[in-house]
Amino acid sequence: MTIATRPQAAPTRRSLLAGALGVAAGSLPRQSWAADPEKAAPFPGPGDAFGPDTLTDLARARAKAPYVAPKTNDVPAVLKNLSREVYEAIRPAEGRAVWADRSLGYTLEPLLRGAIFDTAVSLYLVEDGHVQPVAYDKTAYLTLGVELPELTAETAFSGFRLRAKFDDGEEPSNFALFQGGSFFRLVAQGQDFGINARALALRPADSRGEEFPLFRALFIEAPAPGQPIVVHALAESESATAAFRLTLMPGREVSTAAIDGTVFARADLDHIGLGGMQGSYLFGALDRNRVDDLRAAAFSVEGLAIRNGYGEPIWRPVHNPETLQVSAFLDRGPKGFGLMQRARAYADFEDDKRHWEQRPSLWLEPQDDWNEGSVTLLEIPSDSELNENVFAYWRAKAKLAKGNEMRFLCRQHWSKGWPDPLPPEIARVRDSRCGHGSGGNRRLFAVDFEGDMLFQSGDIAVDLSASAGTITRQDQFRYPERKTLRILFELDPGSERATELRLALRRGQARISETWLFRWTA
Repeated sequence: MTIATRPQAAPTRRSLLAGALGVAAGSLPRQSWAADPEKAAPFPGPGDAFGPDTLTDLARARAKAPYVAPKTNDVPAVLKNLSREVYEAIRPAEGRAVWADRSLGYTLEPLLRGAIFDTAVSLYLVEDGHVQPVAYDKTAYLTLGVELPELTAETAFSGFRLRAKFDDGEEPSNFALFQGGSFFRLVAQGQDFGINARALALRPADSRGEEFPLFRALFIEAPAPGQPIVVHALAESESATAAFRLTLMPGREVSTAAIDGTVFARADLDHIGLGGMQGSYLFGALDRNRVDDLRAAAFSVEGLAIRNGYGEPIWRPVHNPETLQVSAFLDRGPKGFGLMQRARAYADFEDDKRHWEQRPSLWLEPQDDWNEGSVTLLEIPSDSELNENVFAYWRAKAKLAKGNEMRFLCRQHWSKGWPDPLPPEIARVRDSRCGHGSGGNRRLFAVDFEGDMLFQSGDIAVDLSASAGTITRQDQFRYPERKTLRILFELDPGSERATELRLALRRGQARISETWLFRWTA
């Protein structure tokens, strides 16, 4: 992570290309990047050159001008009033998706604005180093009996969906989705969209109120067959602009996104969230006491995994609290963190509609020095499985002064399995459960650790503590056939309303398990 302490020089105008690229293009004004600091630099026009620094230069220039919020009240009523089901059913007509007539291994589907996604996002294709806006054509879409309105390319779209061929001979299937705020999602082969990633977060759960940067322009490079696809994203808000280069690669087990981002401060920034990710958690084995539901569980995120800069692997199950919960895991130079879906069997959920077992895990690894800060976890009360009420991000300790910029690099792994890497000598938390204890308000916990090392020679010591209350019982149950060791313990919170629980296994002085952390609240 690199912070530039001096504003950079204003960019120069890029060269133009005469003639079309064979892509239907909308019409955009072709203006110079004015030096007037009161006027934001415009987006590139048709035929403009697009190089490695084009978007970064544009974001830097726009950060010098006052923020102008996008219009959201110009969505035609026919789109704004659609039900969620009818809106989500809009799709490209046969052969009308971008690149459907080319053997690139990807097709791109521009997504229209609507009731939920009311911010216009400018979409561009980049080919041979030059830009063409994506055009709007209402005949390119199939709808459930809805007559689409006439729109301009500048106001039609809210984002895009990418489909990819994960195997030769297969039809393209869901791979990536960019829509809403600065959100995007990826999946591995055969998965359903689940966790949302957020390119940039400002002041999450802050008493001053959160600020939501919005994607304003997305530039998609035409890929070579069998190669990654590159997306350039411009995000803006009142206090910042940001440029992102995302290199996306579909995979059968793991899809990846390599991210090169630069944030430009319009105002002093002291609460910057990088690597943000969020998902839903309604209920599970740790908090069924307020639930009347025939399903075994309902969540797209089971827990937060962390490999901190000191090498300690941490597993923090998430839950659905009665009040907002904020947890900060202080660190320096984190090796990685992610919101994980470790439950992978239908029986874990018994949900015939949502199929939570098919949702991806998301693991993030910094690719430069993220220095000091904290992995921060927000758990927000929710009464709906549609609410993405669990949010994790890296909060950098460093502040970014107005006029300065900060660059960061990371890699995301969107996976079917458990991509959070653990050394072979470390046991993984397989499951966590909670229920009534022996009496009063006591709670009984069961934490299952899984791994071959649990059944090697030598006694296992249990490090168990509670920040408040008393541990009144502790037992071990060994299941060699399942490679599982269960630690059963009872918490007597007394009059306390919350306590931080910590559990880890060791053999002698050697750590042999993840550290299980959990915040119990009454």
